[in-house]
Amino acid sequence: MKNFFSALLFLIASFGGLYAQVKEQAANPVIFADVPDISILRVGKNYYMSSTTMHMSPGLPVMKSTDLVNWKIIGYAYDTLNRVGVDAMNLDNGKSTYGRGSWASSIRYHSGTYYLSTFAQTTGKTYIYSTRDIEKGPWKAVAFKPMMHDHSLFFDDDGKIYMLYGGGKLRLVELKDDLSGIKEGTDRVVIENATLPAIPEGTRGGLPAEGSQLFKVNGRYYLFNIAWPPGGQRSVIIHRADKITGPWEGRVGLQDKGVAQGGLIDTPEGRWFAYLFRDYGAVGRIPYLVPVKWVDGWPVIGDENGKVPDTLDLPASKGFMPGIVASDEFTRKKEEPALPLVWQWNHNPENSLWSVNARSGYLRLTAGRVENDFLQAKNTLTQRTIGPVSSGITALDVAGMKDGDFAGICLLQKNYGLLGVRISGHSKAVVMINATTGKPEEAARIPLNHQKVYLKATCDFTNKKDLANFFYSLDGQKWNPVGTPLKMAYTIPHFMGYRFGLFNYATKHIGGHADFDYFRIDTR
Repeated sequence: MKNFFSALLFLIASFGGLYAQVKEQAANPVIFADVPDISILRVGKNYYMSSTTMHMSPGLPVMKSTDLVNWKIIGYAYDTLNRVGVDAMNLDNGKSTYGRGSWASSIRYHSGTYYLSTFAQTTGKTYIYSTRDIEKGPWKAVAFKPMMHDHSLFFDDDGKIYMLYGGGKLRLVELKDDLSGIKEGTDRVVIENATLPAIPEGTRGGLPAEGSQLFKVNGRYYLFNIAWPPGGQRSVIIHRADKITGPWEGRVGLQDKGVAQGGLIDTPEGRWFAYLFRDYGAVGRIPYLVPVKWVDGWPVIGDENGKVPDTLDLPASKGFMPGIVASDEFTRKKEEPALPLVWQWNHNPENSLWSVNARSGYLRLTAGRVENDFLQAKNTLTQRTIGPVSSGITALDVAGMKDGDFAGICLLQKNYGLLGVRISGHSKAVVMINATTGKPEEAARIPLNHQKVYLKATCDFTNKKDLANFFYSLDGQKWNPVGTPLKMAYTIPHFMGYRFGLFNYATKHIGGHADFDYFRIDTR
């Protein structure tokens, strides 16, 4: 009997160890947040990733990881994409650049220098940023026309520098040695119809091949693209060639769950993965990792069944705070930056109208322009929402606000939700605005007799539920629901997952200020 119990305990311990191993594995998605159009580079044991943040400033984020799973934002290639002479970037004269700004970057390392390239519909230009120190900068910038859509920057072994770009019909150009533009006479078509492996010729509709990412492995060129067959799902297309100019042969690399668009990355141990992303409703476009095997000179994506696995033989995620999102008490030491890197402004900020020093321990947002449209309001400070559930909480002191001012917490997208305090004459009210329909409607107005009020927004992205609710409190303990649920929707005009934000704008008089005591995010 004693031996029986010893054996039983051994089995329990063994299964427990196996369970712990499984439990400690990484899971897909590796980041349940809007990190689209990813490009990943490995230098030694470190991985660096860039992504699209479009109309946000600072822009072109750089993230670092040592295991492909746990990422931290370490910087941005630019503070503002263009400030002078581009009203759309500054939310001036009724213009904006929602859904545009900078897109689909390409990250590279060559001869001791890191490169980040992107393009912007707003300006019609291609941009290349470079630095010797990717973690500290500074970044040197060059810009030139034309705008090369979804390009891949590529340094070849023969010293030539290329960009491969386009949609459907893919083109190749050689760049000048100083990266200041295209060498004359080098623009050529290298793949007449890159969509063919996924969408037969003559088929109407669908998304043609785009999102190019170019690699060289064992002397052969590999090109990753995405296409979306009509009535089908987002698909990975892979082409390969012995010469960069072709001829190229292609095939479908993956069709599962709509996980697509990205490229190849290897580990120091020689393992290979495809980094891709998935459209996942209102939270945005979320990154996945999929194992890769090499068979007959082709990268074969997927598990043993050719599918996207739920778990990965990689270290488990430690969570997204404070690397991707973070709480902020707005308390700063002299040597600390004014804002942690998780924060981005909606469009270019007006730096004279915000401060974390004007009142110690508070973020102050001052209204510098009369504006009746929240989406045109300057200095909305944002960071990502996180799935499957997340909440953002702030405490707002309204003592410095003026008649007509509206300040509070938001969930930013075209169909936004706002919860804040509106000043009307000498009275104050907690107001919830719901733009589920695309048209903002006042869903609640509750008289307020306090100087300080606590505001909370909660998001549920579980199984694309995409539902948000708002709450207010007078003591930070007892929360009262306010307004109506916001049915969040990922819209093409904004082309970005929902973001938490802190805002203040004037509808009558400038100069009023709102003081935010803290912002606290919870992903439980």
